[in-house]
Order: sequence, then structure tokens, then C-alpha cells
Amino acid sequence: QVQLVESGGGLVQAGGSLRLSCAASGRTFSRYDMGWFRQAPGKEREFVARTSWSGSSTYYADSVKGRFTISRDNGKNTVYLQMTSLKPEDTAVYYCAADLRIITTSHADYWGQGTQVTVSS
Repeated sequence: QVQLVESGGGLVQAGGSLRLSCAASGRTFSRYDMGWFRQAPGKEREFVARTSWSGSSTYYADSVKGRFTISRDNGKNTVYLQMTSLKPEDTAVYYCAADLRIITTSHADYWGQGTQVTVSS
């Protein structure tokens, strides 16, 4: 089992940038597929990005492609989400996710508690 703790959220103006971090517990972090999801008020949680255990394979939602970058540092048990050119519609609670299998756009086994990102216009 893995425990996930997100950080790095906050308030930013449209066009700005933020970097989210997700620190994972345990010695087997490098075995996990890692991802980010988000949930805006009144909306369902949606997939944002995922990375394979090595970081060599990544996948993004169309809405963030070209603006967000997911990466991981297995030596630090941490996965990152670099967000640039932020838009008000990116406002949401962002959740880190982990799975020993490939994370899909609708499922992951483990979740963090989330970090709020608010983009002002």
C-alpha cells in the first residue's frame, strides 16, 4: 500500500504557473504508475495526466496537453505536475493517484487528499 500527500496548490492569475508535488510513502514507489486527477465544484473528477513507473511513458487529457507536464523522481518518491498557461477552467482540487497497474482515465487504486488550485481571471 502507498500513502500520498499533495502540496503546491494555491491561487494564481490566469496565464501563470504552478508546480504540484505528491510525496509517496513506502519503498516500492518506483513500481507504481502515478497520475493526477482533478475535480471542479459541481463536476465529476476527471483524469489529467499519468506517468509510467520509469517516467518514460506519459499520457495527458486533451484539455491540458501542451500546458501541463507530469514527471517523477523515484529517488525522492515524488511525482510532479508542472502547470503552465493556467486558465480559470483549471480551477479544481487536484488529486494524486497511484496504481500498480496502468492508471486509466477513470480508475486508480490509491488517492491523496487533494490540493486546491484556483486560477483567477
